[in-house]
Amino acid sequence: MAGLLLAAGGGRRLGGRPKALLRHRGRPLVEHAVRTLRDGGCGPVHVVLGAEAARVRREARLSGCAVTVNPEWESGMGSSLRAGLASLAASGADAVVVLLVDQPGIGAAAVARVVGAYGARSSLVTAAYGGRRGHPVLFGADRWEAVAASASGDRGARAYLREHEAAITPVECGDVAEEYDIDTPEDLRHLE
Repeated sequence: MAGLLLAAGGGRRLGGRPKALLRHRGRPLVEHAVRTLRDGGCGPVHVVLGAEAARVRREARLSGCAVTVNPEWESGMGSSLRAGLASLAASGADAVVVLLVDQPGIGAAAVARVVGAYGARSSLVTAAYGGRRGHPVLFGADRWEAVAASASGDRGARAYLREHEAAITPVECGDVAEEYDIDTPEDLRHLE
């Protein structure tokens, strides 16, 4: 079960501070998210960087991670998802759990629940919050090519998930995670 962390965003609404380097519990947010994937049962962990990638590599401990730099990160999350899925092609993984770097309220317990719902290489699993679909999302390896083909702009896999709604196994995580994003200066209150 591979983990894929999308951490390329430039934090445009945060004054251009790359989200991967925001501090949470004394360390860069990207480290917190990598640990969340690992502690939730994922390995190997692939990380997609973009904004200030060289600085993120210098300042964050990403040892043991496969790091991909998305040169098209400014075009949105879709290009980072495509880059990450491409990096997984030779991994031999049967599935991947995708997590976003700017959602520190999602911890290992939610990742583990999503991992626990894996059934086959065609699996499609999402966390749910009060019945509403959210992250993390698990894609069985048989779905990667189609997910990548549909990923565009800031919507990531949203169109793919909408088209395959009937195949999704939702896993309620609202009791163990909070799905807020760190997008604006006001959201920084969620970081410790």
